[in-house]
Amino acid sequence: MVAKIFATLGAPVYHADARAKELMESDPKLIEQIKTNFSEKAYLNGKLNTAFLSGIVFQDKEKLRLLNSIVHPSTIADGKEWMNRQKTAYAIKEAALIFESGSQTEYDFIIGVHAPRSMRILRTMKRDNAERDKIIERMEQQLDESMKMKLCDVIIENDDEKMLIPQVLEIHQRLLLMDAEGKKND
Repeated sequence: MVAKIFATLGAPVYHADARAKELMESDPKLIEQIKTNFSEKAYLNGKLNTAFLSGIVFQDKEKLRLLNSIVHPSTIADGKEWMNRQKTAYAIKEAALIFESGSQTEYDFIIGVHAPRSMRILRTMKRDNAERDKIIERMEQQLDESMKMKLCDVIIENDDEKMLIPQVLEIHQRLLLMDAEGKKND
């Protein structure tokens, strides 16, 4: 939702998770590496078999690390290329694993979006049509939420109590000002 608001304000948005899945289905090098490390069953009729792959990686931390070591470099490189093509005051990279992938050093400003754990679980269940236990397994593989928020430059509260649009507008204005000041100093 936050990314959609920024897009409405004219900011280009790179959706890292969606793009990673696209690359996993279109990049022959990635496809070959995934098949080699996780078997031919990782693909069904040319499409990524996410149920099969999730069943493996969310049960085994080493397998998850392996998959991430295959996919993250390609997605990070793709995101850099995309970012370099943008001509706006700022662009947004929407990604769940910025810190886990080590890509946080690539960005000038990091916006965290926080919601209580129970709310994140329910929203993910609805969005992904997934079981609670499976979502909790995935969450446990990620960096602790409180630690992640401490690493961000600013936090948006997405808890259904504080309105999102005013928070995004405030950050939007801040980013426009940062861009204008940066251009003055060039």
